[in-house]
Amino acid sequence: METKLQELKQRLSVVNDLYAAGAVLGWDQQTYMPPGGAAARGRQLATLGRLAHEQFTDSAVGKLLDDLQSYGESLPYESDDASLLREVRRSYERAVNIPPAFMAQFLAHQAAAFDVWARARPDNDFASVQPYLETTLEMSRQAANYFPGYQHIADPLINWSDYGMSAATVRALFAELRSQLVPLVQAITSGEPADDSCLHQHYPEGQQLAFGLMMAQRYGYDLNRGRQDKTHHPFMTKFAHGDVRITTRVKENDLSEALFSTLHETGHALYELGIAEELDGTPLSGGTSAGVHESQSRLWENLVGRSRLCWEHFYPQLQAAFPSQLGAVPLDTFYRAINKVSPSLIRTDADEVTYNLHVMIRFDFELDLLEGKLAVRDLPEAWRARYKADLGVAPPDDRDGVLQDVHWYGGLIGGAFQGYTLGNIMSAQFFAAANQAHPEIASETARGEFGTLRTWLTQNIYRHGSKFTAAEVVEKATGGPLSIQPYMHYLRTKYSELYGL
Repeated sequence: METKLQELKQRLSVVNDLYAAGAVLGWDQQTYMPPGGAAARGRQLATLGRLAHEQFTDSAVGKLLDDLQSYGESLPYESDDASLLREVRRSYERAVNIPPAFMAQFLAHQAAAFDVWARARPDNDFASVQPYLETTLEMSRQAANYFPGYQHIADPLINWSDYGMSAATVRALFAELRSQLVPLVQAITSGEPADDSCLHQHYPEGQQLAFGLMMAQRYGYDLNRGRQDKTHHPFMTKFAHGDVRITTRVKENDLSEALFSTLHETGHALYELGIAEELDGTPLSGGTSAGVHESQSRLWENLVGRSRLCWEHFYPQLQAAFPSQLGAVPLDTFYRAINKVSPSLIRTDADEVTYNLHVMIRFDFELDLLEGKLAVRDLPEAWRARYKADLGVAPPDDRDGVLQDVHWYGGLIGGAFQGYTLGNIMSAQFFAAANQAHPEIASETARGEFGTLRTWLTQNIYRHGSKFTAAEVVEKATGGPLSIQPYMHYLRTKYSELYGL
């Protein structure tokens, strides 16, 4: 059995290397690649993706998994090898349902669609990307149909990103959350909005990038194992245990754009950097679900990065970096500005209280598109109508409407967005558990120290990688199942104080 396990690990290492090489090409595509490289890059990504898929779905892998089944069940459940065999079995049974030819076709289409979107958004040109999005929708349905027996066509796609979740479970969770969020939004927005004009002055790009990266390093981001670059839509990517990169985007008239994008992606990176080194190169060496991953980006961006305690330490340094802009602005004014609650058009710029309403809109559209209730050609107008109904604002153009998120133009339609709200919910549940275990986290945050918090997260979440499902991680780390109550308690407490509710 040990010999067969080593053979399986060697095969998986080859697959991992192919996916990592594809990730390098994808990172370059979204950061430095000249436009002329788009066609070739699509072909290259398709080739690597096809090879990785063929290697992983080889019948020899299935035979090894069958041979090792009883061996894995005899091992302690929490051991690395037992966890590896569980995770690989799940991934293998999913992957063998997808023909390699479809995978290659989709990867080539994905690269082409992203290239068109990257040019279409600044040009406000939905028409140019519409045919690509229609193809994406058809391929998304095709991908789901490789998994018969679902209750809703989105279920297989949701399950890929957030194992154990379905359209029905997400809808129920969102309905419960929405019923509590909407009254809070209404209570806050019925009063005087916070003044955030201090954030909308001229802030030179270089100084913004330097300050954000300084904070990322204080959080624990290791520049010996990472770097930051600019992109259209910020993301984190991992090539290996020693190479985890983040990206951001900068607006010189908005201090919060690059700063909080950097802190957000740093949260993703800390998760990946904290995974046990012995899992490197295996299917366990990544985060366990989209929701758990997002819980870390939102925890470090919002629960830490938008807290008053954090800025008690960092605000004097920010004032020193931008004396003419912030020198005369009190901390309380800055704190209210970075936590302004106001209905807005852009999901990634949305405040903590309204953010999940943006996610719910996109989730509902995904289901409608997949069900055939909504045609791609009607999506821009449906977007405007839904934003007007739910948030009271309507985008003046498609640039800030249906074109704003990269997900549908660089991936499948379905399973792309629910992880963001699941992550918000988990972030508060994890943060509450960490503070209960270590009450000193608050005072350390006020001193710009994050070691205790990061250590708790590493021990309870990061180091495990994908050894456990999201539900298991939540139970192990917090002592209970997923609940919206810690999240709503956090929002009500913070924003009642800020807005005098």
